[in-house]
Amino acid sequence: MTGARTLPDVHPLTGVPAGTPADVPGLPPEVTICEVGPRDGLQNEAGHVPAAVKVELVHRLEASGLTRVEVTSLVRPDRIPQLADAEEVLTALGPPPPGRRRPVLVPNAHGLRRALELGVRDVAVFASATDTFARRNLGRGLAESLAAYGPVVAQARQAGLHVRGYLSMCFGDPWEGRVPLAQVVDAARQLVAAGCQELSLGDTIGVATPGHVRALLAALADAGTDASHLAVHFHDTYGQALANTLTALECGVTVVDASAGGLGGCPYAHSATGNLATEDLVWMLDGLGVRTGVDLDALVATSTWLAGRLGRPSPSRVVRALGGGRP
Repeated sequence: MTGARTLPDVHPLTGVPAGTPADVPGLPPEVTICEVGPRDGLQNEAGHVPAAVKVELVHRLEASGLTRVEVTSLVRPDRIPQLADAEEVLTALGPPPPGRRRPVLVPNAHGLRRALELGVRDVAVFASATDTFARRNLGRGLAESLAAYGPVVAQARQAGLHVRGYLSMCFGDPWEGRVPLAQVVDAARQLVAAGCQELSLGDTIGVATPGHVRALLAALADAGTDASHLAVHFHDTYGQALANTLTALECGVTVVDASAGGLGGCPYAHSATGNLATEDLVWMLDGLGVRTGVDLDALVATSTWLAGRLGRPSPSRVVRALGGGRP
């Protein structure tokens, strides 16, 4: 790999030491990255990715310093064929090392039962803030889908699992357009009331802007959902993902979803492009002196390796700049 940094604790351009926050109002000293590449990043890949590659990807991501890596989804194979090997991947991985978390998406009670049988300790449920997307993606309307998660979350919590809730279409929907803040707040309130310990707000088609992000977080705070229980999940369709993330951090959010190499999309929303690239996020946070615990060089090497397995260049700007990003 070319362009490797020789001072990993200091940003190469700003010279800001890691852990020394820049003078940005409300900026946290540390951010937790929820790496969604192995699940959300790969789920829309047309070509089959072998289970062995997925397992190695998880190991490489953890070796780079990422403490939370979403591994797969226990969804029906005909829904997302790329993740049909979920049980094989989870069995090969075994329990996570100390200090590491490996969330698994469960679509329903049957998925939760499979997760419990496989020894999974971290699960996530996936809901929508809009009725049209709920019907297209989940097969039922908004109110019905939100209500259906109540028993699933309750059972998971009773079993001692950590439960995250994904709320998609928080900013815009390809069929319904701009989503009213009150509608998102109501859906979020229901997931939190059901028992979700963390709620990830998804900009599924990448239309959010910093002003919209600030307004939604303010509305959620006014309704009693504190930023300490929230994460953000931005797509970079219009190049706003980093700006939106910075705004969320200024508003008190400290958990950010990202995908190694910028992989991802949504198989049920064709206007959705790639997730925020983990490398681009780490580059920005390093420059702000915000701790992530991630070795950027190791992460770039991993995404360059993965690009080789996928047979196409990485979409991440930082991967292209530091590692070439080409197979």
